[in-house]
Amino acid sequence: MFTAETWPIGANMLSFGSTTPDGTPTVEASSAVWASQLRQVKELGVDQIDPTDAWLPLAQLTDERVEEFRRVLDGEGLTLSSISMTRNSVVDVDSGEQNLADALRFIELAPSFGVSVVNTGFMQGLTPAQQQAIWFWLADGHVDDPALRDLAIERVRTLGDAARDQGIEVSLEMYEDTYVGTADEAVSFLKDVDHESVGLNPDLGNLVRLHREVEPWPDMFEKVLPHSNFWHIKNYSRDYDPATGAYSSAPMPLKYGYINYRTVIRQAVELGYSGPFCCEHYGSDSLGVIAENVHYIRQVLASVLA
Repeated sequence: MFTAETWPIGANMLSFGSTTPDGTPTVEASSAVWASQLRQVKELGVDQIDPTDAWLPLAQLTDERVEEFRRVLDGEGLTLSSISMTRNSVVDVDSGEQNLADALRFIELAPSFGVSVVNTGFMQGLTPAQQQAIWFWLADGHVDDPALRDLAIERVRTLGDAARDQGIEVSLEMYEDTYVGTADEAVSFLKDVDHESVGLNPDLGNLVRLHREVEPWPDMFEKVLPHSNFWHIKNYSRDYDPATGAYSSAPMPLKYGYINYRTVIRQAVELGYSGPFCCEHYGSDSLGVIAENVHYIRQVLASVLA
């Protein structure tokens, strides 16, 4: 059982993007560039990261570069809390098979980094309209094809089998308009997968930011927390004006947003949640907010576990 100080809580490296300032893909960058970015996390008092493939796709590194990355991590005094795939669905009609292969590679690598869970999901690349919006969630994005749902179940079971063989787990990230796009859909999909090594990532921040009607967050968490094994955790403001039908939302630190995470984290732990947390944030000083959120979660855990 973890303590508040030993619980795996990582900073998502998404804020650094997939390219360096000179346009070099991070996957091709020198280890000195990796070290510089990792050092910024460590300087904020955070000692774990999630190297999302939107920053550094470990599955695309040669064995030699994987070891180079491992040396950089060690040199900066950091470890991995988890490994996440972002917008690389295993049923993408163009690259689903490659994404499946990458996911299997992540699962293969995870134990050597002390990682207990690999996160994936069915969200896909941003549309042109999303790329132009001030916040990408203000424009409609990819919608999963019901005809591919059985294939999605089959491929997630393949990942579950691989994870079980490695002694780790797979987590499915909740995201709008995908097979796990609502609490009920997520629970239903997980039950159809029916694999002991596959759980849910209750990333309800992805949903409460939407400018549309969504189920109240306490109701959603009540449904999904019993099935959760990993957690992308972030918060937003959320407002709705019934007179005009207008919604508004914006990224917020965990303790200031719409979701009461002091209540939800306590609820999760009391239900037996023991998975890692991965802190995310969009806009402003994302990394600084993430660091505040890591410390906030540890304080809440200390209270829960006391």
